[in-house]
Amino acid sequence: MRRAAVPAGAVLFVGSLVTVYFLLPLDGLGPHRPVLSWTVFVLVLAAVAALILRQIHEVLTDKPDTRPGLAIPVLMALSVLVFAGGYYVLSRHPGEIIGLSTRVDALYFTLVTLATIGYGDITPHGQSARVVTVLQILYTFVFLTAAGAALSRRVRMLMGKGGAGRPDDRP
Repeated sequence: MRRAAVPAGAVLFVGSLVTVYFLLPLDGLGPHRPVLSWTVFVLVLAAVAALILRQIHEVLTDKPDTRPGLAIPVLMALSVLVFAGGYYVLSRHPGEIIGLSTRVDALYFTLVTLATIGYGDITPHGQSARVVTVLQILYTFVFLTAAGAALSRRVRMLMGKGGAGRPDDRP
């Protein structure tokens, strides 16, 4: 019962993060306060990146009594929400992002960019929007790809420990 409660808690936490994303008052940020907006965006993104690197380190060093397998997906979801919030704030500057007007649009655009699909219905036209899009692509290459690889390694390690003793296991 305890094993099922921990992933369920992570899912509830991600659900809470999504709720906060939709309720967070972002009116104080935007084109009328560019320095504050960029500072908040960069600092939050850097903090999440540092937490991701810490979790990757815990997977690679196989630290006992840690749960990077649960923290990594939560941090990956938080990264998506930070970029979505950034796009939403940028969208309030006319001509910056064409086709993006709601938080759902921002989340959609973030996921489409993350998945490298690029439907073309929402496009970054302004220089700031293009900078954030390039940052998201680079962030995905570096941090989310490494986090996904670490998570995959963690799952393989756990499966190897739990599956020991079965006749079809290989050394």
